[in-house]
Amino acid sequence: MDILETIRSVLAPPHKAGYPFIVGGIAVAVIGLLLWHPLAWLGLLFTLFCLYFFRDPERVLPPRPNVFVAPADGLVVSVEPAIPPAELGLGQETRLRVAIFLSVLDVHVNRAPISGLVSRIAYHPGKFLSAADEKASDDNERNSILLSLPTGQEVVVVQIAGLIARRILCDIHEGQALTAGQRIGIIRFGSRTDLYLPEGTLPLVAVGQRMIGGETVIAELSSVIAPAPISI
Repeated sequence: MDILETIRSVLAPPHKAGYPFIVGGIAVAVIGLLLWHPLAWLGLLFTLFCLYFFRDPERVLPPRPNVFVAPADGLVVSVEPAIPPAELGLGQETRLRVAIFLSVLDVHVNRAPISGLVSRIAYHPGKFLSAADEKASDDNERNSILLSLPTGQEVVVVQIAGLIARRILCDIHEGQALTAGQRIGIIRFGSRTDLYLPEGTLPLVAVGQRMIGGETVIAELSSVIAPAPISI
């Protein structure tokens, strides 16, 4: 990312979830100007932080078919088999899970990893452990989204609250058709996003790699292998 793109990302318009915080910060700054100047500075700093945190930059999908893009910005903290959230009723069979940790400095808007139909959305209350903790996937507050692909395969995206995050916002509904990279919601102030991939996918990321939501290719559907010819 060059300097111009970095500036555009930082100055991107905020997500609608940030409006109440931004307006509140401006109100505090105005009151501080009238009553107590240090309060005005606090209001201004809070407003600037919210403008940065809730930034919602546009993203460009990679021109490749049959790929999964990152559902969030952040750092890959694990790539391993795991059982999907129980509330989705998908059974105990493990699926490849890519977990992405979002710090307060990352863009927190979540995106659809691939085009598909929203089959189910299930909210699960829980704890607020550090989102980088392995237990966060099972113990923390989360919102699980099941996507059905035209191929009949299923993909799971899980929005997970973190140590500071106390609010998960989901902007989609069951039965809605999504396109890859489409915004699906936001998690406030530090979080984690897990992606459970269907069988027959090839992961293309590793632990420690940074993701750009809606742009980084995270995995691809493996090509169907034709049966070997029978010798006569």
